[in-house]
Amino acid sequence: MDGMSVGIDLLEIERMEQALARRPGLALRLFTEGERAYAAGRARPGQHLAARFCAKEAVAKALRLEAWNPRDIEIAGQGAGTRVALHGDLAALGVEVDISLTHSKVTAGAVALVRARAGRTQDPASDRARS
Repeated sequence: MDGMSVGIDLLEIERMEQALARRPGLALRLFTEGERAYAAGRARPGQHLAARFCAKEAVAKALRLEAWNPRDIEIAGQGAGTRVALHGDLAALGVEVDISLTHSKVTAGAVALVRARAGRTQDPASDRARS
C-alpha cells in the first residue's frame, strides 16, 4: 500500500429515519453532540445524519476498522468545509482524512480518502495490528 486508502458507503435515508424513530437513544450512541446539533437545525435531520453516518462508515472502511466507536469519528462542518476529526485511539493513527458527503431525497452517501501524514509511510492499519 502506498499510504492511501479509500472507503465508500451508501444508506437509504428512510432506513436511518426509521431507526432513529424506533430507538431514540440511537442518535446519542452514533453521533457527537455537534453532529446532532448540526442536523437538528435542518429541515430533514435524518437526511443529514444519514450522510454523516455514511461518512463514518466510509472512514472506518478506509482505516480497515473491524470494531469502532461511531463517536470516535466526528464529521464537522458542511459543504467544502466538511472535515473529519478522529478521537480516542483513532486520533493517534497519524492520518489525514478527506471526505465527501452527498444525499438525494432517498439516499445518502460518502467517500473517504485516508492517507498517512507527511513523513509517515506506514499503512495506518498496520499500526493498529501492532497495538
